[in-house]
Amino acid sequence: MRRTAIGGAILAVTAFLLVLFGDALDLELERVALTGAALGAVVALVPDRAPLFRAIGFAAGFVVGVAGYALRAGLLPDTSFGRAVAALVVLLVLMGIAVATGTRVPLWSLLVGAAAMTAAYETTFMTTPSAFPYEGPTAATQMALAAGVGYLAASFLGPAVAHERDDEREHRPERPNRPDEEQRAELDALLTTKSEG
Repeated sequence: MRRTAIGGAILAVTAFLLVLFGDALDLELERVALTGAALGAVVALVPDRAPLFRAIGFAAGFVVGVAGYALRAGLLPDTSFGRAVAALVVLLVLMGIAVATGTRVPLWSLLVGAAAMTAAYETTFMTTPSAFPYEGPTAATQMALAAGVGYLAASFLGPAVAHERDDEREHRPERPNRPDEEQRAELDALLTTKSEG
């Protein structure tokens, strides 16, 4: 619990510093600082798969998200149909990556990466889709920086969270496993009673 409080405080200070120094360095990170830091922290904290594969999933999802915008800007009409096709393609590619890697790269981290790009750029893209070659890389860079800092700020907590979950599982009272025959007999008796009544 104490580590969680310390980690949360570190993440809050990190988001604060991202906005403060981003403004001082004219990086315009204020739009994406909180979202990016939070999504990077999620990738660091979820105790599923090795940290390397979670990070690879986020990066791959992010790149596929950028490619989705390139597809929308270059080939698809700026209509609901064009947006739907782009979403379909992006999600199918992400699923394909997860399946091709035997889910070593988890689908959820791929989705978080694509969502990060969407959070950073969708509003701007909807306003001026033709400016993708100029504004897209800027939005991607800003979000990648914020997410990377959030990942680093929370990465030391990842093993602690996994350890806490293991402790919870060990101390949780287990329900006794009953043999299948005993369960079937109970179900048969219940069904017989219901059909007779």
